[in-house]
Formats: sequence, C-alpha cells, structure tokens
Amino acid sequence: MISARTAAGLAMMVAAAAWSVAAGAETAAPAPAQPPAAEGAPTSVAITWDREANIKEAAERIGLIQRTRGAEAAIKHIDACYRTHGLASAYSAAFEACIAQDYMETKLLTRVYGRMPPERLRKMGAPTAAQLAQAMGRRVVAAFQQYKVSAADATAFQSEVDKVGMPVFLKTVFPNAAAEIDALGGKFDETNKDKEKN
Repeated sequence: MISARTAAGLAMMVAAAAWSVAAGAETAAPAPAQPPAAEGAPTSVAITWDREANIKEAAERIGLIQRTRGAEAAIKHIDACYRTHGLASAYSAAFEACIAQDYMETKLLTRVYGRMPPERLRKMGAPTAAQLAQAMGRRVVAAFQQYKVSAADATAFQSEVDKVGMPVFLKTVFPNAAAEIDALGGKFDETNKDKEKN
C-alpha cells in the first residue's frame, strides 16, 4: 500500500503527463505520419495577450474565491469558466485563464486530499487526490484539443503557470504564509519528499 503523499505525487505526475498529450500528440498506438499542416493537427496558438499578466490575474481571482468561499465555490467557478469561454470560436485569454485556474486549484486540492486518510475522504464523500488529478487531466486535454493547441504550447503554458501563477495563487489563499511561499522560489513540486516530514 502506498502512502497518501506518494499517491498525491503520483496523481500530479498523471496530471502533468496530461499536459504532454493534451494536443493528442501522443497516442497508445503510433499514428501514421501526417504533414504539419494536416487538417485537425495540433498547431501553435497565436497569443495576442500578456500571458503572464493573464495568469497572475487568474491566480488571484481563483485564490480569492478559494480563501473566502472555499473549494466548492472555486470548482463551480472553474466549471462555469470552461462552459462560458469554451463557446468561443478561437483560443482566448479568458479560456486560457480557466485552464490555469483549474490547474492551480487542483494542484492545491491534491496536496490537501493527498494528506487525508482514505477512510476520511470516503466519509466526506470527497474524491482522492488521484481522482482529482485525473479529472483535471481529462479537462485540460479536452480544452487544449478543442482549440488544437500543440503539446509544446501546452507544456510552455504549464511552466508559466507554475512559475508566475502558483506563487500568486498560494499567497492569495494563504496570505499569512507569503514569506514562506517566496522562500520556495517557485518550487511547488509535490514529489519532493525532502521539503517536509510526516
């Protein structure tokens, strides 16, 4: 049997793997080679907005919802965000903000739920960390596929969210821990076992 921390780490690895296949670039069976401009092939998206500012704003918005109204309200906000901005004909800053918020909120919840005993989660009717990460992975894959975002663009976006979004999100959710968050220097990897002891 694996520990809760290991389960949470594995769950986030599953979610991170979803980013790499988000555009359908990898499949279980090798796909026939297609020219880069083939119909339906993943493409690079044209970013016409300030991505860093957009991510920070999204982080602050979802962090404030999480802190003041809780995880359930944050999850409802993310669902409504996808439903509203997913209607657009082109990939947009607003839709990208939905993905960033989903990723940050799920990363926080998998960390919290990964520390809870499975029997407590069952009593609460809450999902496991792995279930949260897998569900987020499916949403992100669908989001990127909808607008044919390439795996390279999805990976670059994830790195940017980790770098500029997570610190803002965590400081918004945990304002009294801002100094500790800054001390981490942008390293929020759940699989690093040296950071804390159970």
